[in-house]
Amino acid sequence: MATRVRLPAAFSAPGTAVAVQPGDQSERPAWLNAVDRFGDFWIVAVLGLLVLIFGLLNTRLFTKGAWLSISNYSVEYLLVAVGETFVILTGGIDLSVGATLGFTGMVSGWVMQGMLNSNDSGLLTTVAGFAVALGLGAVVGAANGLVITRLKLPPFIVTLGSLTAIGAAPSLINGGTEIPTLPNQLASIGNGAVAGWIYTTFIVAVVASLIFGLLLHRTRFGLRTYAIGSNGLSARRAGIKVDGHLVWVYTISGFLAGIAGMMVMANQGVASPLSGQNDELDAIAAVVIGGASLFGGRGHMLGTFVGTMIISLLVTGLVLVNVNGSWTEVVTGLIIIGAVALDQVRLRLAEL
Repeated sequence: MATRVRLPAAFSAPGTAVAVQPGDQSERPAWLNAVDRFGDFWIVAVLGLLVLIFGLLNTRLFTKGAWLSISNYSVEYLLVAVGETFVILTGGIDLSVGATLGFTGMVSGWVMQGMLNSNDSGLLTTVAGFAVALGLGAVVGAANGLVITRLKLPPFIVTLGSLTAIGAAPSLINGGTEIPTLPNQLASIGNGAVAGWIYTTFIVAVVASLIFGLLLHRTRFGLRTYAIGSNGLSARRAGIKVDGHLVWVYTISGFLAGIAGMMVMANQGVASPLSGQNDELDAIAAVVIGGASLFGGRGHMLGTFVGTMIISLLVTGLVLVNVNGSWTEVVTGLIIIGAVALDQVRLRLAEL
């Protein structure tokens, strides 16, 4: 039987081929072909259903304030989830993204505070802060990738170690206290909104997801990412430099965590040692809810975006209907289990 690697039709990389048995599609019932075609995007219907339910329970969900709350909450999770998508597609996991977010934010805040105290301009200080956060995030990600590929250690163990080590670092910077001295330009990014409806930070997160979505679904890099996750041995035999590619994948994850660190700092107005805690769990949840397989080779950026918005909607929606916020984690867990279960059912139907 031919091996089939399924990629979402709407986002398949150029030249992506799906091997099928001659006559497979013609012999299958039409409803099974429909399940196969649209199954990757069923999660969009779940998002729409949740909007309808919460909207009926409280019409304030459709107000500008509710939308701003949902979109603002999603920023950091969307950015780290985009990087996590690349990692999970290769069959790996990055547990260090939350710690990297907090670490890069604190180091960047410390650098910017020092520059402002030295009377450097706010614009130069902001640019330097971004350079430090993004560069440091990329270095952390690359270090994870190098340890995984050079020492042949499981990604779970390596990134768990990074989570523990890097997670403690923010408490050692500035005596474990917040850094409030930040440039006004950074605060403008956090407080700015287009037409009063779309925060600048949300625009940054969406643009980042579009750029890296194109990288994933429209380039050879993305195609190789899917190939490694589907069958790493076959990818090596096909001439793909798997180790080097994995280093780049983890570098992307760390880089995006650095961007998230800056967006969180811009939004809060301070660099906090508590930023990013447990963000890796929400990022992984968003990717899995979006239809990605933890075994690699399956998933898409649209699913990650929708998964992130579902989690953000749950937080705001439960508050609007006066439900204890702790139920968000319960509902999110149930959705994860349901998403994986329904996806497995769909895959079994697709093989009929």
